[in-house]
Amino acid sequence: MNIIVRLEREEDYRRVEELTREAFDEPNYPGRDNSNDIGCPFEHWMVHALREKDGIKELSYVAEVDGKIIGHVIYSHAYVETSEGKRVPVLNFGPLSVLPACQRKGVGKALMGKTIEQAKALGYGAIIFFGCPEYYPKLGFVEAAVFGITDCNGNNYPSFMAMELTDGFFDTVKGKYYESSIYDDSLNKEAVREYDKLFSSGGENI
Repeated sequence: MNIIVRLEREEDYRRVEELTREAFDEPNYPGRDNSNDIGCPFEHWMVHALREKDGIKELSYVAEVDGKIIGHVIYSHAYVETSEGKRVPVLNFGPLSVLPACQRKGVGKALMGKTIEQAKALGYGAIIFFGCPEYYPKLGFVEAAVFGITDCNGNNYPSFMAMELTDGFFDTVKGKYYESSIYDDSLNKEAVREYDKLFSSGGENI
């Protein structure tokens, strides 16, 4: 496929949310629809909400093939709180969504490659996020524990990963990671339920 990766535009918003919903809907993402008994995915609402708060529009990209949007990724502001109480800004990203029919064809890799390079160009120091440990190490991510970073509860596990964008960034940055409250399913489930009413049904979702 001839994949074109470009910045998201306002006229893309609805289509991006539709494909994100499809990516994380049953049966494309088994079990996700049953989270917190809502009966629908959360991720299309997350994309919508991140455009208003904590999301970074300069790092919201779509993937196109033949003029059709088939994938999307958005980044957001996060931080590491050190033992001294200092909050050091870092990046989070997600959802990363690719239409099911276009998965395993390099779309997610293209989106991540472009946005990682753009994040470096914009001067960000690191990315920390929660994701699939079978996929993201192929793109250069490692467990956050390697850098002395834990989640907000002081825990580490394979799905909690990080990447330095600036060499040596984590040499002096250690501590607990905090992401936007938009990613908190339990906190936002009623907002998700209401927003999903705008969709009659419901892309690589990782």
